[in-house]
Amino acid sequence: MSGYREYRPDGALRAHAACLWADRTGGQARAQRVLPDGCMDLLWLHGRLVVVGADTGWRLAQLPPGGLVVGLRLRPGAGALLLGRTPAEQLRDRTVDVEDLWGARGLAERFDGEPGVRTIGRLVQRIAIGRLPEAGALDPVVMTASRALDVPNPLSVLALADRLGVSERSLRRRVGAAVGYGPKTLARILRFQRVLRDNQGNLADRAAAHGYADQAHLAREFRRLAGHPPSSPPGQ
Repeated sequence: MSGYREYRPDGALRAHAACLWADRTGGQARAQRVLPDGCMDLLWLHGRLVVVGADTGWRLAQLPPGGLVVGLRLRPGAGALLLGRTPAEQLRDRTVDVEDLWGARGLAERFDGEPGVRTIGRLVQRIAIGRLPEAGALDPVVMTASRALDVPNPLSVLALADRLGVSERSLRRRVGAAVGYGPKTLARILRFQRVLRDNQGNLADRAAAHGYADQAHLAREFRRLAGHPPSSPPGQ
């Protein structure tokens, strides 16, 4: 197998994880453009087990020939499963070894040899499942807020806080600690992801459908978050 694929996560993780995924290069090295999505990932990456914090912009990940990356992608707001006592803001735009983050030793040794995607996927999920008791329940305010922000015209942060029965300051703090950035940034990134998934109509139609002020607004946001115009592939 080469290329990128997604798999349904283990049942114990489905409240936390959007998917399990794998990406394998062929005979040549590849620079993969990674775009922000509001998620955190637990990755098996080049012989390391790491946690990748939420990104605020695009970045390039270098994949060697025959390289394999397997990841568990958490839903926005479910980062507590991987964080321990560390606020998500401290991992924003960063990749950290789990041994440094969790103070655990020997986790990477479970992957000794040359395991395939299935074996790595099982081990990554088993490690995540083992953290469920320590992580505790998902914050219902954060998870509800994340869903409420993923719409074309979301409520203001103040109005959303009122609807959820918390103060605006509390909502900003709780979303930041669980996601890695506040509600307004999360809403921008979720909106960007919706545009990426939408191939219906022209750019003006997509801008209007997803809550941008106009096509120029969409284009500016796309350049900031993807590094290229929405009408051109990377490098053009």
